[in-house]
Amino acid sequence: MLSNSSRYGIRAVIYLAARPDRKIQTGISTISRDLELPAPFLAKILQQLVRHKILYSLKGPHGGFSLLKDPKEITLFEIVKVIEGEDIFQNCVIHNMTCREVHERGEECILHSDYSLIRKDLVDLFRNRTIHDLLIQAGESDRIVI
Repeated sequence: MLSNSSRYGIRAVIYLAARPDRKIQTGISTISRDLELPAPFLAKILQQLVRHKILYSLKGPHGGFSLLKDPKEITLFEIVKVIEGEDIFQNCVIHNMTCREVHERGEECILHSDYSLIRKDLVDLFRNRTIHDLLIQAGESDRIVI
């Protein structure tokens, strides 16, 4: 359901939130290596999060990324919205437009009734689950890997 961009963004924010000192900059090469993600692609994603004031970035030899916001204030919805836009939560599964546009055009989506219930639950989950919640959950399980 989520693109690689959103999944990588979520993983990177969790990674930065789990650092012992969240205010110290972590370089893109370290994040990329530790999460086994491609550095150039990850850097573009993290810059989007910087532009939307979720992360802080410092350039230079001692630069890198750190959290700008408290993990209790960062929801999964916010991260996905920054990276993908809200369309991911509004688009029709079958047609190449929002569900509202499909309805306004008098067209029908054979999955709309089923998917709208799932989408509502997904949006609720993403709006209500914070990075802090995920860190707490990860701390309670040794099976969770970022």
